[in-house]
Amino acid sequence: MRVLGIDVGRRRVGLAISDTSGTLARPLATVTVASAADAVDRVLLEVTRLAAEDEGLSAIVVGMPARLDGGPTTETPYAAAFIDALRTHAPVPVLTEDERLTSREAESRLAVGEKDWRRRKEKLDAAAAAVILQDYLDRRTI
Repeated sequence: MRVLGIDVGRRRVGLAISDTSGTLARPLATVTVASAADAVDRVLLEVTRLAAEDEGLSAIVVGMPARLDGGPTTETPYAAAFIDALRTHAPVPVLTEDERLTSREAESRLAVGEKDWRRRKEKLDAAAAAVILQDYLDRRTI
């Protein structure tokens, strides 16, 4: 069974998916959204699609924003509301994972292979979701 990783934002939501063994995460897609409700609806469409595939879906991991000291950011309430709405409708468990510095790590990984910042920006949210998901997968299997 696979796990879906999510990097939630106000304009874009990054999605990543694990392999069937739950070992490796890879970027899946970046979805442009108009509102929080639109974000939940678009993610639920993807969840439904993935759950219907042969490999299925066992869980969803959403990045929870936090400052470096662990305190909440201005985006923490938005992410918490998204997670609550997703939990209400998702057919699988919705878990959270610390997302501190994941966008920075994703940016540095993308910079190795893609020099054009415009192309990197298009892929950044999905890459950040993959970092969030990989952190969860690594922590879970230790």
